Amino acid sequence: MTGQGALRTVVWGTGNVGRAAIRAVDAHPGLALAAVLVHDPAKVGRDAGELADVGRTLGVAATDDVAVVLASRPDAVVYAASGDSRPDDALADVVAALQVGAVVVTPALYALYDPRSAPPEVLDPVQAAAAEGGGALFVSGIDPGWGNDVLPLLATGLASTITQIRCQEIFDYTTYDQPDSVRYLIGMGQPMDYEPPMVAPTVPTMVWGGQVRLMARALGVELDEIRETLLRRPLEATVTTESMGEFEAGTQGALRFEVQGIVDGEPVIVVEHITRIHPSCAPDWPMPPDGGDGAHKVIIEGRPRIEINVEATDEGGNRAAGGNATAVGRLVNAIGWLHEAGPGVYDALDVPLLPATGRLARKEPT
Repeated sequence: MTGQGALRTVVWGTGNVGRAAIRAVDAHPGLALAAVLVHDPAKVGRDAGELADVGRTLGVAATDDVAVVLASRPDAVVYAASGDSRPDDALADVVAALQVGAVVVTPALYALYDPRSAPPEVLDPVQAAAAEGGGALFVSGIDPGWGNDVLPLLATGLASTITQIRCQEIFDYTTYDQPDSVRYLIGMGQPMDYEPPMVAPTVPTMVWGGQVRLMARALGVELDEIRETLLRRPLEATVTTESMGEFEAGTQGALRFEVQGIVDGEPVIVVEHITRIHPSCAPDWPMPPDGGDGAHKVIIEGRPRIEINVEATDEGGNRAAGGNATAVGRLVNAIGWLHEAGPGVYDALDVPLLPATGRLARKEPT
């Protein structure tokens, strides 16, 4: 979409999140897709509409020239490149975008989901870049992201008494288009003595602990500590998956971990992940309510007991893609607010979840 006064927006990265970001920017009446940055030489020169499966060309050719794109001083950057395996590079990229005065939204910097608890080596450079260049930063997603902040906090407003908040992600990871991450970061298909980096001690707290602290702060709760729990299960039989091939019997087939905010020895705020490579593994653990590939849930234990189940689909019914699209929706829809808010580093308690004004029943261009 291009309109007078629309904010010129760059999408940086065209993987799982970047594809959804291109579609979201194109659909937003207040944004105009100005550039698409790619790393893969094979994508350079291809139209953004083709890369994102929009169904039409958008007239924006992908480029790998970061310097030229940032020199154009875009109004906003959706940073969709991965930060999992390259956190230092992702931080440097975000700093560069802030220094040219852009609003930057991204799910890539886990430490900045709750800036107040972020380590100085991460927070200080982005704060300095925002102050120097006039940019604004908001880091969010789904889990971590809206599934661990605005949704559970909204639900607490419907309760009279609360004993525990539990946020669950329950997923079959064969739906994820990231086979290396699934096998090596998460450890699916690896021997049971393999230590998956994503659930190594302190890593879950690094990724999700900020969300726990942010919810506690919003609810006026002083946490005594944050704890982690981890369970892993082997496959009882070899399974073959459509998208990732074979996983052998005896290797890791499921894992379950919690990041717990503790008060008086009890977990009162819990972020829990239940992850499988096949539904036959750990069938006694929670499943998506409809038996599908994945869901995000919020459970408020108290009076009344409240349970919310979210199942999003995109790209042909894929629930991982649907989750990515909701994460992108939270970020892209915040750009206008951030542009008006001015320089700084913002969190989910600062940035309102805005309605999709102007997009209900809107016809797509042909």
